[in-house]
Amino acid sequence: MEIRYCKTCLFPETKPDLLFNENGVCSACIAATDKNNGIDWNQRAKDFQEIINYYKKPDGDIGWDCIVPVSGGKDSTYQAYFMKYVCGMNPLCVCFETTSVTELGQKNLDNLSKMGMDVIHFKKNYEVYQKMVVESFKRVGDEMWPNHIGIFTIPVMFAVKFNIPLIIWGENSQQEYGGPNLESVKNRTLNRRWLEEFGGLLGNRIQDMIGVQGITKKELTPYFYPNDEDIDRVGVTGVFLGHYFFWDARKQLEIVKRHGFSVKQDGNTEGTYTNFENLDEKLVGLHDYLKYVKYGFGRATDHAGIDIRNGRLSREEAISLVKEFEGKYPYYAVDEFINYSGMSKEEIDKVIDSFTNPFIFKQRDDGTFERDAEGNLVKNFSIH
Repeated sequence: MEIRYCKTCLFPETKPDLLFNENGVCSACIAATDKNNGIDWNQRAKDFQEIINYYKKPDGDIGWDCIVPVSGGKDSTYQAYFMKYVCGMNPLCVCFETTSVTELGQKNLDNLSKMGMDVIHFKKNYEVYQKMVVESFKRVGDEMWPNHIGIFTIPVMFAVKFNIPLIIWGENSQQEYGGPNLESVKNRTLNRRWLEEFGGLLGNRIQDMIGVQGITKKELTPYFYPNDEDIDRVGVTGVFLGHYFFWDARKQLEIVKRHGFSVKQDGNTEGTYTNFENLDEKLVGLHDYLKYVKYGFGRATDHAGIDIRNGRLSREEAISLVKEFEGKYPYYAVDEFINYSGMSKEEIDKVIDSFTNPFIFKQRDDGTFERDAEGNLVKNFSIH
């Protein structure tokens, strides 16, 4: 039994919305070739400067020039740094509180204000959010589902409330090379349809959470996108830095480290070989593992692909790293989720198994999934 893998990186054909050309190269690598060779980045920078000139308030005015959604991670820290110190803007950083923050994540979030930014940290209704976490874990196999909504709706809500039309996002895979020019920026909104298609909702809607363990519609207020009338009145517009500037996370990491950003000092993040990604969330290992059981690849494959495309790893080196770090049962994250959710390990494992792909992973005669001595699933095929 075989699954086709990209000839350049390690993405398998099981990745949703992935395409291969006649040479067996995936659409992500094709896009990276264009990013490296087919884009006039000097012109893109000029296009972005036009946007800055349009939205930046006069020096004598008070107020914020843009909103930067932040988590305290390296990417959003870089976005905030770039807008303030490279573009000369006065950004308002807006953070939707993550599910279960790490000590390091809180430190990096606090560092944003020390860097000279105003920061709003939205602390949600814990009880309602916890109910949605457990329900979405069972329903769509993603305990971070309500977080995917909040990180998009809360910055837009503050954009409307404070009349700040410009929202600065980082990199976005769906719109990586389709960013707007100034005229289309002035007439474009990051709308509800974008959230539903690209925000990781997995076919579930916030309305579907009404009534779950007594949750009321009013209690779900933070998770509803502002209405079209308010969006249009303010002219809320989201742009992605990765469209206008070459996005290289490792180079950007070195910049933000010089401004107080901290990485994990005691080893790699669960599920991958890096120590600088997804540092803010205790449950990220479970989130990534759920992607692995559904599609047969996880965070290490994502990171290896980026390092291959940026010339930092050979494909052979990447295969070795993925085999070493990916697909391991996320014991740390599961222990944290037991404490957070009140579910037992047996209940959690049963949900994980319900989303595990039997085409990708071996099953015994009784239909249960085969595991090795360390509790890891066994694949029907190997990376090649």
